Amino acid sequence: MTAPTPISVPAKGMLNRRAAFASIAVATLLLALKGWAVASTGSLAMLGSLADTLLDLVASLATLLGVWIAAIPDDDNHRFGHGKAEALAAMFQVVLISLSAIGLAFRAVTQLFMPGGVQDPGDGIVVSALAIAATLALVAYQSRVIRRTGSVAIATDHIHYRADLVLNLAVIAALALDHWGHLRWADAGFALAIAGWLGWGAWGASQTAIEQLMDHEWPLDKRERFLAVAARHPALKGIHDLRTRTSGNRDFVQFHVWVDGAMTVTEAHHVMDEIEDLLAREFPDTEILIHPDPEGLVDEDPQAAHDLLAESPALLAQGRPKG
Repeated sequence: MTAPTPISVPAKGMLNRRAAFASIAVATLLLALKGWAVASTGSLAMLGSLADTLLDLVASLATLLGVWIAAIPDDDNHRFGHGKAEALAAMFQVVLISLSAIGLAFRAVTQLFMPGGVQDPGDGIVVSALAIAATLALVAYQSRVIRRTGSVAIATDHIHYRADLVLNLAVIAALALDHWGHLRWADAGFALAIAGWLGWGAWGASQTAIEQLMDHEWPLDKRERFLAVAARHPALKGIHDLRTRTSGNRDFVQFHVWVDGAMTVTEAHHVMDEIEDLLAREFPDTEILIHPDPEGLVDEDPQAAHDLLAESPALLAQGRPKG
């Protein structure tokens, strides 16, 4: 996911809620249109699209709840905030998308052996075209919000609305081939393909949410950028035991630094404050915990004791001496 543009936590919460409300509005409109189209055409592919839109509405409601809870400030029982509510909302969406794919695949396989045929496809094609236009507008808006907030819940919502674009195109193709091409397998065949697409999308959407719930480390390029900023401070002799994680719209980092062992506690504290200020300008909404060690002290296991500044490919390329 692209690194979000720096923005305050309250502003992120507001943008995420607006995106969730937009998703709910689009899903509600499309649900009504597709319900009418299913009754008009009798298409299984359109029925699959209707079922997916119904789940979109439920998932968007879950997204709204997730981003709303995630924006609640820290309290005595949640000192690290409520950010993982977004990941939980995303996993709820994944479950719904998976169930939709399984149900649609079952019905598609059944119809392949007992083909029925589509009635007048005109209404279904018009509704699918309207759905594509509305979904394109929503996806574009969600993309802007994700770039600014990095919300995993909105990103998951974004993934299955992008899948909806392909789904609606597939419905149009299925209706046309079944009715005018007389390919009676087309409706069920496209419905089966849609089910596979939804399942693949659910798998992809689950990965970021699982990484947050499991406190996965930041991507390597983000860690390298973090180290490069910290390395600007002249009193910093090395960094080790760096630990990073993301929870909703907030990041958490803790690490040990080596400084001159002759420093007083007050001097070392002043250096830590300066390093935090450096990092806060480049990584806003990141909670940073630094533990100072006298240069050369190693009391961690071998992996955590490695000097990350001496091993960073980016810093070595800039000419920082190794070791």
